[in-house]
Amino acid sequence: MMQSTETPLKELVLSNATFGPNEIQQIIEAIASDYAEFTALRDAVDELEMREGRTPADSVRLGVCLYLLGRFRQAQEILASSDGGALALFYTGRIHFAREEYDQAVGSYRAAQAAGYDGDQCSVVISEALRNARRGEEALETLNSLSGPIEQTSDYLYQRGATVAALGGNPSETIALYERAVTINDKHVGALFGLANENDRRGNDDEAMRLYQMSAACFPTHVGSLLNLGLMYEDRADFEKARLCYQRILDAYPSEPRARLYMKDVEASSDMYFDEEAQKRRERMTQILGIPVTDFELSVRSRNCLQKMGIQTLGDLTSTSEQQLLASKNFGETSLVEIREMLSARGLELGQFASEKAAAEPPVDYSEMSADEQAMLERPISDLSLSVRARKCMVRLGLNTIGELLRKTGDDLLECKNFGVTSLNEVREKLTIHGLKLRGD
Repeated sequence: MMQSTETPLKELVLSNATFGPNEIQQIIEAIASDYAEFTALRDAVDELEMREGRTPADSVRLGVCLYLLGRFRQAQEILASSDGGALALFYTGRIHFAREEYDQAVGSYRAAQAAGYDGDQCSVVISEALRNARRGEEALETLNSLSGPIEQTSDYLYQRGATVAALGGNPSETIALYERAVTINDKHVGALFGLANENDRRGNDDEAMRLYQMSAACFPTHVGSLLNLGLMYEDRADFEKARLCYQRILDAYPSEPRARLYMKDVEASSDMYFDEEAQKRRERMTQILGIPVTDFELSVRSRNCLQKMGIQTLGDLTSTSEQQLLASKNFGETSLVEIREMLSARGLELGQFASEKAAAEPPVDYSEMSADEQAMLERPISDLSLSVRARKCMVRLGLNTIGELLRKTGDDLLECKNFGVTSLNEVREKLTIHGLKLRGD
C-alpha cells in the first residue's frame, strides 16, 4: 500500500474529524512555524473545493480555511451555505471585520454568541469591531462588562490597550497592557504590532523593527506589520527584504492596494544605492524631538508650567534655556531637575538647539477661524492617524502639528522621499474630515 504523502496540515483540513477552534489554531501554528505550509493549506483547500457531495460541515471547514487564505468574498459565500452553527457565524464575523464591515461583524459575533460560541471571546472581538467603527466608549463598556479568567488573556489585554489608545488615554497604560499581552503570548500579532508601532512613533527604530519582525512572523498575515517592516527595510536600503514583506502580503491578499503600490516602489528602487546614514540620524532625531511632553510622567507643577509656556514637544524643550524655564512662575529647581532627567534619558539637553531656532514663518490669519478650528491647528499630526509612510514624511519634514502641516503645499510633500500621490491623497482625505486643506488646495 502506498504511503500517504499528505502533510499533517492537509490531513487536518481534508479529514472528516471534528473541526473547531483547536483545529483552526493548529493550522495557524503550523503556518507560523513554517510559512511553506501556506502552500499546503492552499492545496488542501483546492481539493476540498472539488470534493463531491460536500456536507454542511465540510462547508464550514472550507469557509474557515478560505478566510485564512484571505479569500474573504468566497469564504463568506461558502459559510452562508453551511450549517449556520456558532463556528460559521463567528468566522462570518471575522470576514466582515476583515472587509471593514464593522457593524455587520458585531451582528455576526452576537449571533455566534447566542448560538453557543465562547461568550467572553465573542465580547472581546465585539469590542474590537466597535473600536474600529469609532465607537470607542461602547468598546470600553463591553470590555468592562467582562470579568474572571478572560481578563488575563492576551486577547483581552490587547483589545483593552488598543481601546485606551483609541480614546486618547495614557500612552504608558497602553504600552503596559500590550506588554502584559505579549508576556502571556509572545506570538500575539496585534499586541506585537501595537508595541512596535509605539516604539516606531517614539523613534526607537531597532526595537520597533524587532517587534515588527516578531509580528510579521505570525499567521494569519498581519498587513500593518509587514507594510511597516517593509518601509523600515526600504529606509535602510534593504530592498530585497522589503520586497519579501510586500510579497508575503500579496500571497494572502493579492488585491491589497498599499502592498501593490509599495511593491512597485521597491522594485523601482532596488537598483539604486543610497548613502543614507546621516539622513537616518537626522530623521531619528527629528522623530524624537517631535515626541509630546505629555507622553512622560511629569509632576503636575512641571506639566502646568510647560503648558503655560507653550512647550509641547521635546524639541521645544531643547530650544528653551534653563533660565527661560526658571523665569516661569512656580517653576523651580525640583522641576528643572525633573526635566533634565527626562531629556537625558533621550540623549538631549535643555537649550541644546536654542541657537538653531528656525526663522519664523509668516503669520497665519486666524481671524476667520472659530476657537475650535484654532485649537485643531495646535493638535499633533498623530491625531490624524496617518499611515506609517505618510507619518515618516511628516517626520522628515520636521512637522509636528496640524497647523505646521497646513503651511505645506501638495508639491512640498511630494518632494519627500517615499511619499507619493497615494500618500498625498491620504493626507488630503484626513484633513478634509476636519474641514481643513493644504496650502494652495
